[in-house]
Amino acid sequence: MTSHDHTRLPKGPCLAVIDPLPVDVSIVLPCLNEAEALPTAIASAQAALVELHRRAGLSGEILVADNGSTDGSREIAAELGARVVNVAERGYGAALMGGFRAARGRYLVMGDADGSYDFRDAVAMVGALRDGADLCMGSRFRGGIARGAMPWKNRYIGNPILTGLLNVLFQTRVSDAHCGLRALTKGCLKQLNLHGNGMEFASEMVVKAALKKLRIAEIPATLSPDRRGRSPHLRPWRDGWRHLRFLLMLSPTWLFLLPAGILMTGALAIFGIAVVTTLLGDTAAGPVGSNWLILAGAMLGLGHNAGLLAAVAYLFGRREGYRLPGRHTAALARWISLESMLALGAISFLAGLVVLFAVLGYWSLNHFGPLDSVLPAVFGTSLMVLGAQTCLSGFLLSVIGGHEAAFLATHGRPARRTPGELPADAFPEGPHTALTFQQQRPAA
Repeated sequence: MTSHDHTRLPKGPCLAVIDPLPVDVSIVLPCLNEAEALPTAIASAQAALVELHRRAGLSGEILVADNGSTDGSREIAAELGARVVNVAERGYGAALMGGFRAARGRYLVMGDADGSYDFRDAVAMVGALRDGADLCMGSRFRGGIARGAMPWKNRYIGNPILTGLLNVLFQTRVSDAHCGLRALTKGCLKQLNLHGNGMEFASEMVVKAALKKLRIAEIPATLSPDRRGRSPHLRPWRDGWRHLRFLLMLSPTWLFLLPAGILMTGALAIFGIAVVTTLLGDTAAGPVGSNWLILAGAMLGLGHNAGLLAAVAYLFGRREGYRLPGRHTAALARWISLESMLALGAISFLAGLVVLFAVLGYWSLNHFGPLDSVLPAVFGTSLMVLGAQTCLSGFLLSVIGGHEAAFLATHGRPARRTPGELPADAFPEGPHTALTFQQQRPAA
């Protein structure tokens, strides 16, 4: 051990840091009544710290983030040499964030306390971080799943579907989006701005890393049957839905913009056919009747509203810090503001009003009898709806943008960080030992 190493190794099996000095690696285990499995999990984490110290001279600590255990888990963890952090707010994500906040390491390793993961797999994960990755995911499908370690519906249905959906929505290339064994830098953690308290925390981490264009690596991880002797906290259907809804909420393009495009394209197609039919003077035999035109008006208004919601969701994500400005944001910022949206909305609203007055005039000239087509009335009403929605959405975007009329402006925002580069204040001052491995780091 070097003279500046901060891990004091007692004679027993304990490898937890017992002084307040900075360390290199913090292994965080979220815990809720894991008394039976904790000894196995902590022993595995200790073995990983021994390997990290032997191969790279890295110091480490083990933190158990206890979420209100009543079975003596806290006492067992302390006796085995782990540092126990009590987290009052319930939930998997809340427990992990409580542990991360208390961690002293510059590299953070997370893994379940149920004894199902071999923390020695995290040695290569820390190596990937040292090699430039911001987040390193474990992959049980690449590493191996022991018989009875994962329910069949999770292995063959839930996990593949949710992982595939995540890859499609956010252009990631991970094979196991819900592996509980991961490693990330403390600088990455600060950038992700994680909020999820439940099991959706796992998806939030990788989604926001993808949105921030951070470097994601993947390392094989093995999964064994847990040692708890009780049913897991995971509820497949409930937690699966929480994962799914979270993926959709973080993807305004798929949740709002794609439906908006489909609805507005369909509406404009119906209006176009109706206009052509009217100009040809064959409205009676045309394929588009009054009912279709009313439907088209509703589709146009709904599609426009969905598009505006996509803009609101995008702006909120950018303001919260987990979504980078788009390539065209700077150009759009010169043209789109509260004032421009109010002007555009007013023009649309007044144009619709003019159309409706024209319809009223035509109707009065025909002694208020039946009209040949509802196309002008539906079109005028739609223009008024679009105009009103544009004005109201301009105010909403300004509120989301920090009560600024120029809500797309990027002035005063933190500069984009190059992937792999850490902020200067990401870690406390202290010694740093280079970590090298013989095996090649897999591509992200």
